[in-house]
Amino acid sequence: MAPWPSLSEIVSCERCPRLVQWRARIAREKTRRFQNETYWGRPVPSFGVPRARLLIVGLAPGAHGANRTGRMFTGDRSGDWLYRALHRAGFASRPTSTGRHDGLEITDCLITAAVHCAPPDNTPTPGEMANCRPYLLDEMKRLRRLKVVVGLGRIGFSTYLRARRELGLENPSPLPGFAHAALVDLPGGVTLIGSYHPSQQNTFTGKLTEPMLDRVFELARERLADG
Repeated sequence: MAPWPSLSEIVSCERCPRLVQWRARIAREKTRRFQNETYWGRPVPSFGVPRARLLIVGLAPGAHGANRTGRMFTGDRSGDWLYRALHRAGFASRPTSTGRHDGLEITDCLITAAVHCAPPDNTPTPGEMANCRPYLLDEMKRLRRLKVVVGLGRIGFSTYLRARRELGLENPSPLPGFAHAALVDLPGGVTLIGSYHPSQQNTFTGKLTEPMLDRVFELARERLADG
């Protein structure tokens, strides 16, 4: 049995008509700087290793990043920031991720998202997130060594808590609020860490800096060492 939903299961998903149409349109029309490339243009599977102790939950594939390359957080500036941080923290074999066949290896980590298809305006609807959540639920059931979860942005943070509830796992009451580098010790021995999403909006404005992102994965390393 696969450690998480199989590649073919996610890649062939057509549960959300709006996303199916959008990802295909982007792959067909492209953007000027990638006109000579063939876009992936399908749902993007999670990326990582079966026995991961660290789970990273993002929002959705970028239109001209993961939707082009077919790998989570690959091919755009958000991914550049994330993989540099993962490399510095020892979770990635190198600081760049350019495509599915570039030889990059991830250690002790799985990267997933609330939605596996690129959405218009980078904004999935609640219904689209609900349609995609079974993939995350399946991953969480199979990641038996999970110790730390990094929620990128409010949606990544809240998506993980919602998924816990749907699996019948206990959450704190009231639910913890999102904050950058906030640590939440959850029942069952999992630590949830909030992080600003490495979107261009956050990185260009200085809301998120590289030392701030490094701190998140330093905290993750510390909690993994404690376990």
